[in-house]
Amino acid sequence: MNPWRGLKDLPKSMWLLFAATLINRSGTMVLPFLAIYLTQKVGMTPEKAGLVLAFYGLGALVTSPVVGKMSDKIGSLRIMKFSLIASGLVMFAYSFINDFEMIVAVTFLLSVISEAFRPANLSLISDIVNTNMRRPAFALNRLAINAGMSVGPVAGGFLALLNFHYIFYVDGITSIISGIFLMMTTQKFFGEHEVHKKKLQEEEAGKIPGKIFSDSRLLYFMLALLPIPMIYLQHQSSMPVFLVQDLHFSAATYGILFTINTVMIIFIEVPLNNSLNHWSDRKLLSIGSLLCGIGFGGMAFAKDIYSISFTIVIWTFGEMIIFPASSAYMSEIAPPLRRGEYMGVYQTISNLAFTIGPWIGTTILEHYGSSTLWIGTLIFGILSSVMMLGLKQKPAAAE
Repeated sequence: MNPWRGLKDLPKSMWLLFAATLINRSGTMVLPFLAIYLTQKVGMTPEKAGLVLAFYGLGALVTSPVVGKMSDKIGSLRIMKFSLIASGLVMFAYSFINDFEMIVAVTFLLSVISEAFRPANLSLISDIVNTNMRRPAFALNRLAINAGMSVGPVAGGFLALLNFHYIFYVDGITSIISGIFLMMTTQKFFGEHEVHKKKLQEEEAGKIPGKIFSDSRLLYFMLALLPIPMIYLQHQSSMPVFLVQDLHFSAATYGILFTINTVMIIFIEVPLNNSLNHWSDRKLLSIGSLLCGIGFGGMAFAKDIYSISFTIVIWTFGEMIIFPASSAYMSEIAPPLRRGEYMGVYQTISNLAFTIGPWIGTTILEHYGSSTLWIGTLIFGILSSVMMLGLKQKPAAAE
Protein backbone atom coordinates (compact mmCIF):
# COMPACT_ATOMS: atom_id res chain seq x y z
CA MET A 1 0.00 0.00 0.00
CA ASN A 2 1.31 3.46 -0.96
CA PRO A 3 1.56 5.52 2.27
CA TRP A 4 1.32 8.75 0.24
CA ARG A 5 -1.98 7.72 -1.37
CA GLY A 6 -4.20 9.22 1.32
CA LEU A 7 -2.95 12.73 0.55
CA LYS A 8 -5.24 12.82 -2.49
CA ASP A 9 -8.10 13.35 -0.04
CA LEU A 10 -6.68 16.69 1.08
CA PRO A 11 -8.49 19.73 -0.37
CA LYS A 12 -6.81 21.84 -3.04
CA SER A 13 -6.68 24.74 -0.61
CA MET A 14 -4.33 22.70 1.61
CA TRP A 15 -1.93 22.24 -1.28
CA LEU A 16 -2.03 25.98 -1.95
CA LEU A 17 -1.11 26.61 1.69
CA PHE A 18 1.72 24.11 1.24
CA ALA A 19 2.99 26.05 -1.79
CA ALA A 20 2.73 29.42 -0.04
CA THR A 21 4.60 28.12 3.02
CA LEU A 22 7.27 26.50 0.86
CA ILE A 23 7.86 29.76 -1.05
CA ASN A 24 8.11 31.73 2.19
CA ARG A 25 10.38 29.25 3.99
CA SER A 26 12.68 28.81 1.00
CA GLY A 27 13.69 32.42 1.51
CA THR A 28 14.13 32.25 5.28
CA MET A 29 17.69 33.39 5.89
CA VAL A 30 17.65 36.55 8.04
CA LEU A 31 16.90 34.92 11.38
CA PRO A 32 19.52 32.11 11.06
CA PHE A 33 22.22 34.68 10.23
CA LEU A 34 21.00 37.57 12.39
CA ALA A 35 23.51 37.09 15.21
CA ILE A 36 26.40 36.89 12.73
CA TYR A 37 25.15 39.98 10.89
CA LEU A 38 24.81 41.99 14.09
CA THR A 39 28.27 41.10 15.38
CA GLN A 40 30.27 41.13 12.15
CA LYS A 41 28.56 43.86 10.10
CA VAL A 42 26.84 46.12 12.61
CA GLY A 43 29.64 45.74 15.17
CA MET A 44 27.60 44.68 18.19
CA THR A 45 29.02 42.66 21.04
CA PRO A 46 27.76 39.06 21.34
CA GLU A 47 25.87 40.12 24.47
CA LYS A 48 23.97 42.86 22.64
CA ALA A 49 23.28 40.53 19.71
CA GLY A 50 21.85 38.00 22.16
CA LEU A 51 19.61 40.70 23.60
CA VAL A 52 18.30 41.49 20.13
CA LEU A 53 17.43 37.83 19.60
CA ALA A 54 15.75 37.76 23.01
CA PHE A 55 13.46 40.58 21.88
CA TYR A 56 12.54 38.53 18.82
CA GLY A 57 11.57 35.67 21.13
CA LEU A 58 9.61 38.07 23.33
CA GLY A 59 7.71 39.39 20.31
CA ALA A 60 6.77 35.85 19.27
CA LEU A 61 5.69 35.03 22.82
CA VAL A 62 3.26 37.93 23.14
CA THR A 63 1.97 37.72 19.56
CA SER A 64 0.56 34.18 19.39
CA PRO A 65 -2.37 34.43 21.86
CA VAL A 66 -3.41 37.86 20.53
CA VAL A 67 -3.25 36.82 16.88
CA GLY A 68 -5.10 33.61 17.67
CA LYS A 69 -8.11 35.57 18.89
CA MET A 70 -7.84 37.98 15.96
CA SER A 71 -7.96 35.02 13.55
CA ASP A 72 -11.40 34.12 14.91
CA LYS A 73 -12.59 37.72 14.56
CA ILE A 74 -11.25 38.89 11.19
CA GLY A 75 -10.15 35.64 9.54
CA SER A 76 -6.94 33.66 9.37
CA LEU A 77 -6.30 34.39 5.70
CA ARG A 78 -6.29 38.14 6.20
CA ILE A 79 -3.73 37.85 8.96
CA MET A 80 -1.53 35.49 6.94
CA LYS A 81 -1.51 37.76 3.89
CA PHE A 82 -0.78 40.84 5.99
CA SER A 83 1.96 39.00 7.89
CA LEU A 84 3.75 37.86 4.73
CA ILE A 85 3.66 41.18 2.88
CA ALA A 86 4.30 43.45 5.87
CA SER A 87 7.18 41.34 7.19
CA GLY A 88 8.73 41.41 3.71
CA LEU A 89 8.63 45.22 3.73
CA VAL A 90 10.15 45.37 7.21
CA MET A 91 12.98 43.09 6.00
CA PHE A 92 13.96 45.68 3.41
CA ALA A 93 14.05 48.47 6.00
CA TYR A 94 15.96 46.36 8.54
CA SER A 95 19.19 46.25 6.53
CA PHE A 96 19.51 50.06 6.59
CA ILE A 97 19.36 50.41 10.40
CA ASN A 98 22.53 50.53 12.48
CA ASP A 99 21.40 52.14 15.75
CA PHE A 100 21.11 49.57 18.58
CA GLU A 101 17.85 50.87 20.05
CA MET A 102 16.24 51.05 16.61
CA ILE A 103 17.41 47.52 15.78
CA VAL A 104 15.85 46.22 19.00
CA ALA A 105 12.57 48.00 18.22
CA VAL A 106 12.45 46.85 14.59
CA THR A 107 13.39 43.28 15.61
CA PHE A 108 10.47 43.22 18.02
CA LEU A 109 8.18 44.64 15.32
CA LEU A 110 9.43 42.07 12.79
CA SER A 111 8.77 39.26 15.25
CA VAL A 112 5.23 40.46 15.99
CA ILE A 113 4.40 40.71 12.28
CA SER A 114 6.13 37.58 10.95
CA GLU A 115 5.20 35.29 13.84
CA ALA A 116 1.54 36.21 13.38
CA PHE A 117 1.58 33.82 10.42
CA ARG A 118 1.99 30.66 12.52
CA PRO A 119 -1.19 30.54 14.65
CA ALA A 120 -3.26 31.87 11.77
CA ASN A 121 -1.87 29.16 9.49
CA LEU A 122 -2.58 26.38 12.00
CA SER A 123 -6.09 27.72 12.54
CA LEU A 124 -6.82 27.80 8.80
CA ILE A 125 -5.58 24.23 8.30
CA SER A 126 -7.89 23.14 11.13
CA ASP A 127 -10.82 24.80 9.37
CA ILE A 128 -10.29 23.59 5.80
CA VAL A 129 -9.25 19.98 6.51
CA ASN A 130 -11.61 17.30 7.83
CA THR A 131 -10.88 15.82 11.25
CA ASN A 132 -9.70 12.46 9.91
CA MET A 133 -7.07 14.08 7.66
CA ARG A 134 -5.64 16.73 9.98
CA ARG A 135 -2.56 14.79 11.10
CA PRO A 136 -1.37 14.22 7.49
CA ALA A 137 -2.23 17.87 6.73
CA PHE A 138 -0.14 19.18 9.62
CA ALA A 139 2.67 16.81 8.60
CA LEU A 140 2.46 18.20 5.06
CA ASN A 141 2.68 21.71 6.47
CA ARG A 142 5.82 20.73 8.40
CA LEU A 143 7.24 19.25 5.19
CA ALA A 144 6.86 22.64 3.50
CA ILE A 145 8.61 24.33 6.43
CA ASN A 146 11.50 21.87 6.62
CA ALA A 147 11.98 21.58 2.86
CA GLY A 148 12.10 25.35 2.59
CA MET A 149 14.47 25.66 5.56
CA SER A 150 16.82 23.19 3.86
CA VAL A 151 17.17 25.72 1.04
CA GLY A 152 16.94 29.17 2.65
CA PRO A 153 19.84 29.08 5.15
CA VAL A 154 22.14 27.38 2.62
CA ALA A 155 21.41 30.03 0.00
CA GLY A 156 21.74 32.69 2.68
CA GLY A 157 25.24 31.51 3.48
CA PHE A 158 26.37 32.09 -0.09
CA LEU A 159 24.57 35.44 -0.34
CA ALA A 160 26.19 36.60 2.89
CA LEU A 161 29.60 36.02 1.31
CA LEU A 162 28.66 38.46 -1.45
CA ASN A 163 26.79 41.05 0.59
CA PHE A 164 24.92 40.63 3.86
CA HIS A 165 22.21 43.00 2.66
CA TYR A 166 21.19 40.46 0.01
CA ILE A 167 19.79 38.07 2.62
CA PHE A 168 17.34 40.77 3.74
CA TYR A 169 16.26 41.48 0.18
CA VAL A 170 15.75 37.83 -0.81
CA ASP A 171 13.98 36.99 2.46
CA GLY A 172 11.70 39.99 2.00
CA ILE A 173 10.98 39.25 -1.67
CA THR A 174 10.03 35.61 -1.08
CA SER A 175 7.77 36.64 1.78
CA ILE A 176 5.98 39.20 -0.39
CA ILE A 177 5.68 36.72 -3.29
CA SER A 178 4.11 34.20 -0.91
CA GLY A 179 1.61 36.82 0.27
CA ILE A 180 0.71 37.79 -3.30
CA PHE A 181 0.29 34.09 -4.16
CA LEU A 182 -2.29 33.75 -1.36
CA MET A 183 -4.06 36.93 -2.50
CA MET A 184 -4.38 35.59 -6.05
CA THR A 185 -5.81 32.23 -4.97
CA THR A 186 -8.03 33.37 -2.10
CA GLN A 187 -11.30 33.95 -3.93
CA LYS A 188 -11.22 30.79 -6.03
CA PHE A 189 -10.06 28.25 -3.47
CA PHE A 190 -10.82 29.79 -0.06
CA GLY A 191 -14.04 31.69 -0.82
CA GLU A 192 -16.27 28.78 0.26
CA HIS A 193 -14.40 28.52 3.57
CA GLU A 194 -14.85 32.24 4.28
CA VAL A 195 -18.59 32.07 3.55
CA HIS A 196 -18.98 29.03 5.82
CA LYS A 197 -17.01 30.77 8.60
CA LYS A 198 -19.14 33.89 8.35
CA LYS A 199 -22.32 31.80 8.51
CA LEU A 200 -21.10 30.09 11.68
CA GLN A 201 -20.28 33.45 13.23
CA GLU A 202 -23.78 34.73 12.47
CA GLU A 203 -25.33 31.61 13.99
CA GLU A 204 -23.24 31.98 17.13
CA ALA A 205 -23.82 35.73 17.47
CA GLY A 206 -25.01 36.69 20.92
CA LYS A 207 -23.68 33.58 22.59
CA ILE A 208 -21.07 34.23 25.29
CA PRO A 209 -18.23 31.72 25.06
CA GLY A 210 -16.45 30.56 28.18
CA LYS A 211 -12.95 31.64 29.05
CA ILE A 212 -10.34 29.59 27.22
CA PHE A 213 -8.47 28.70 30.40
CA SER A 214 -11.61 27.22 31.92
CA ASP A 215 -11.15 24.31 29.50
CA SER A 216 -9.58 21.62 31.69
CA ARG A 217 -8.57 19.55 28.64
CA LEU A 218 -6.58 22.46 27.27
CA LEU A 219 -4.79 23.15 30.55
CA TYR A 220 -3.91 19.49 31.05
CA PHE A 221 -2.65 19.16 27.48
CA MET A 222 -0.50 22.30 27.78
CA LEU A 223 1.08 20.93 30.96
CA ALA A 224 1.72 17.53 29.39
CA LEU A 225 3.13 19.02 26.18
CA LEU A 226 5.46 21.75 27.50
CA PRO A 227 8.42 19.44 28.34
CA ILE A 228 8.58 18.08 24.78
CA PRO A 229 9.53 21.24 22.82
CA MET A 230 11.89 22.11 25.68
CA ILE A 231 13.58 18.72 25.22
CA TYR A 232 13.50 18.95 21.43
CA LEU A 233 15.12 22.40 21.33
CA GLN A 234 18.24 20.97 22.97
CA HIS A 235 19.32 19.91 19.47
CA GLN A 236 19.91 23.60 18.69
CA SER A 237 21.48 24.60 22.00
CA SER A 238 23.07 22.12 24.41
CA MET A 239 23.49 19.27 21.90
CA PRO A 240 26.05 21.04 19.65
CA VAL A 241 27.95 22.24 22.75
CA PHE A 242 27.95 18.67 24.10
CA LEU A 243 29.21 17.23 20.81
CA VAL A 244 32.02 19.76 20.46
CA GLN A 245 33.14 20.16 24.09
CA ASP A 246 32.46 16.72 25.58
CA LEU A 247 32.84 14.37 22.63
CA HIS A 248 35.35 16.57 20.75
CA PHE A 249 33.53 16.47 17.43
CA SER A 250 33.96 19.34 14.99
CA ALA A 251 31.23 21.85 14.24
CA ALA A 252 31.13 20.44 10.72
CA THR A 253 30.35 16.99 12.15
CA TYR A 254 27.39 18.46 14.02
CA GLY A 255 26.15 19.95 10.74
CA ILE A 256 26.38 16.57 9.03
CA LEU A 257 24.59 14.84 11.91
CA PHE A 258 21.85 17.46 11.79
CA THR A 259 21.06 16.48 8.20
CA ILE A 260 19.88 13.08 9.49
CA ASN A 261 16.98 14.89 11.13
CA THR A 262 16.07 17.04 8.13
CA VAL A 263 16.34 14.24 5.56
CA MET A 264 14.13 11.96 7.66
CA ILE A 265 11.50 14.68 8.04
CA ILE A 266 11.43 15.48 4.33
CA PHE A 267 11.11 11.86 3.16
CA ILE A 268 9.38 10.06 6.03
CA GLU A 269 7.12 12.37 8.08
CA VAL A 270 4.18 12.70 5.67
CA PRO A 271 3.87 8.99 4.75
CA LEU A 272 4.48 8.03 8.40
CA ASN A 273 1.57 10.15 9.63
CA ASN A 274 -0.60 9.03 6.75
CA SER A 275 -0.01 5.38 7.64
CA LEU A 276 -0.69 6.05 11.36
CA ASN A 277 -3.78 8.13 10.69
CA HIS A 278 -6.11 5.50 12.21
CA TRP A 279 -4.31 5.67 15.58
CA SER A 280 -5.70 7.88 18.34
CA ASP A 281 -4.06 11.21 19.16
CA ARG A 282 -3.59 10.04 22.74
CA LYS A 283 -1.56 6.99 21.69
CA LEU A 284 0.55 8.91 19.18
CA LEU A 285 1.26 11.75 21.62
CA SER A 286 2.37 9.27 24.27
CA ILE A 287 4.61 7.32 21.87
CA GLY A 288 6.08 10.50 20.39
CA SER A 289 6.89 11.92 23.83
CA LEU A 290 8.52 8.66 24.87
CA LEU A 291 10.67 8.51 21.74
CA CYS A 292 11.82 12.11 22.26
CA GLY A 293 12.79 11.30 25.85
CA ILE A 294 14.58 8.07 24.91
CA GLY A 295 16.37 9.70 21.97
CA PHE A 296 17.81 12.62 23.91
CA GLY A 297 18.27 10.55 27.07
CA GLY A 298 20.30 8.04 25.07
CA MET A 299 22.99 10.66 24.51
CA ALA A 300 24.06 10.09 28.12
CA PHE A 301 25.47 6.76 26.90
CA ALA A 302 26.52 7.73 23.34
CA LYS A 303 30.24 8.12 22.79
CA ASP A 304 30.80 7.87 19.02
CA ILE A 305 29.23 9.09 15.80
CA TYR A 306 27.25 5.88 15.27
CA SER A 307 25.57 5.90 18.66
CA ILE A 308 24.84 9.64 18.35
CA SER A 309 23.30 9.01 14.93
CA PHE A 310 21.10 6.30 16.43
CA THR A 311 19.81 8.66 19.12
CA ILE A 312 19.02 11.28 16.47
CA VAL A 313 16.97 8.73 14.51
CA ILE A 314 14.99 7.87 17.66
CA TRP A 315 14.10 11.42 18.67
CA THR A 316 13.41 12.40 15.06
CA PHE A 317 10.75 9.69 14.89
CA GLY A 318 9.34 11.15 18.11
CA GLU A 319 9.34 14.63 16.59
CA MET A 320 7.63 13.44 13.40
CA ILE A 321 4.88 11.78 15.41
CA ILE A 322 4.20 14.22 18.23
CA PHE A 323 4.10 17.59 16.48
CA PRO A 324 1.45 16.75 13.83
CA ALA A 325 -0.52 14.82 16.46
CA SER A 326 -0.39 17.70 18.95
CA SER A 327 -1.62 20.19 16.33
CA ALA A 328 -4.43 17.81 15.39
CA TYR A 329 -5.46 17.24 19.01
CA MET A 330 -5.54 20.97 19.71
CA SER A 331 -7.72 21.56 16.65
CA GLU A 332 -10.13 18.83 17.81
CA ILE A 333 -10.66 20.09 21.36
CA ALA A 334 -11.14 23.66 20.13
CA PRO A 335 -14.69 24.89 19.42
CA PRO A 336 -15.00 25.58 15.65
CA LEU A 337 -15.24 29.36 16.07
CA ARG A 338 -12.33 29.55 18.52
CA ARG A 339 -9.70 27.48 16.74
CA GLY A 340 -7.58 30.55 16.16
CA GLU A 341 -7.58 31.34 19.88
CA TYR A 342 -6.69 27.75 20.77
CA MET A 343 -3.95 27.60 18.14
CA GLY A 344 -2.59 30.86 19.49
CA VAL A 345 -2.23 29.28 22.92
CA TYR A 346 -0.70 26.18 21.32
CA GLN A 347 1.90 28.31 19.55
CA THR A 348 2.58 30.13 22.81
CA ILE A 349 3.72 26.82 24.31
CA SER A 350 6.32 26.50 21.56
CA ASN A 351 7.44 30.09 22.03
CA LEU A 352 7.69 29.66 25.79
CA ALA A 353 9.78 26.52 25.28
CA PHE A 354 12.01 28.45 22.86
CA THR A 355 12.45 31.18 25.47
CA ILE A 356 13.40 28.99 28.44
CA GLY A 357 14.34 25.54 27.07
CA PRO A 358 17.77 26.27 25.54
CA TRP A 359 18.78 28.41 28.54
CA ILE A 360 17.83 25.70 31.04
CA GLY A 361 19.60 23.01 29.01
CA THR A 362 22.87 24.87 28.59
CA THR A 363 22.82 25.91 32.26
CA ILE A 364 22.44 22.29 33.40
CA LEU A 365 25.15 21.21 30.96
CA GLU A 366 27.59 23.82 32.27
CA HIS A 367 27.00 23.35 36.00
CA TYR A 368 25.92 19.71 36.37
CA GLY A 369 27.32 17.93 33.33
CA SER A 370 25.95 16.20 30.24
CA SER A 371 24.81 13.01 31.98
CA THR A 372 22.51 15.00 34.28
CA LEU A 373 21.08 16.91 31.33
CA TRP A 374 20.35 13.89 29.14
CA ILE A 375 18.98 11.72 31.95
CA GLY A 376 16.77 14.68 32.84
CA THR A 377 15.38 14.79 29.30
CA LEU A 378 14.62 11.06 29.57
CA ILE A 379 12.75 11.52 32.85
CA PHE A 380 10.67 14.42 31.57
CA GLY A 381 9.99 12.61 28.29
CA ILE A 382 8.63 9.62 30.22
CA LEU A 383 6.59 11.94 32.47
CA SER A 384 5.06 13.66 29.45
CA SER A 385 4.37 10.28 27.82
CA VAL A 386 2.47 9.05 30.88
CA MET A 387 0.48 12.28 31.11
CA MET A 388 -0.51 12.02 27.44
CA LEU A 389 -2.26 8.74 28.18
CA GLY A 390 -4.63 10.70 30.43
CA LEU A 391 -5.86 12.96 27.63
CA LYS A 392 -9.57 12.99 26.88
CA GLN A 393 -10.10 12.09 23.24
CA LYS A 394 -13.64 13.31 22.66
CA PRO A 395 -13.68 16.67 20.81
CA ALA A 396 -15.08 19.69 22.63
CA ALA A 397 -17.39 20.56 19.80
CA ALA A 398 -18.79 18.97 16.71
CA GLU A 399 -17.61 19.89 13.26
